[in-house]
Amino acid sequence: MDFFNSQTRKNNLKCHKKRLTQDQVRLLEISFNSNNKLDSDRKSQLAQELGLPPRQVAIWYQNKRARWKSQSLEVDYKALQQRLDNAMSDNERLKLEVERLKEELNKAQEMLLAFNTTTNNYSSISSSCDEVGSSCLQLHTQSKHHLDKELYACLIGDEGHFGHNFFASSMS
Repeated sequence: MDFFNSQTRKNNLKCHKKRLTQDQVRLLEISFNSNNKLDSDRKSQLAQELGLPPRQVAIWYQNKRARWKSQSLEVDYKALQQRLDNAMSDNERLKLEVERLKEELNKAQEMLLAFNTTTNNYSSISSSCDEVGSSCLQLHTQSKHHLDKELYACLIGDEGHFGHNFFASSMS
């Protein structure tokens, strides 16, 4: 019969478990913020100040630490997720920039090849110009000047000064 009475008392205690008041929770929060670990002296002191059993104070601290850890993990996860999103965005932007720069390099190489071909042709034209006269030389000079302009435009870009597109996109 003694066993039955002790079980009944335990059940009655569970049903009538006293909820904490706002003032008690506020004091526990303040105490937790100053130190999230609870030593036995502090536990006894808090229990006496709050009019609670020391075990209830200890359990509150334990639960609070678990909630605090979960919240801090969530905050850390969100920060890491934001950093990952930023890195992926930067990676995509840089891939596009590399493709654009490769295209510009190919254009410049084509222009340089055309310029070198024209320069090589100049030596053969100049020997034939000696025979034909100055009108042939004038035609060659105009053609070379046109290629020089195209090469310059390729290197300069549409903005009119060297490297503007590259530097503008790499600064942003």
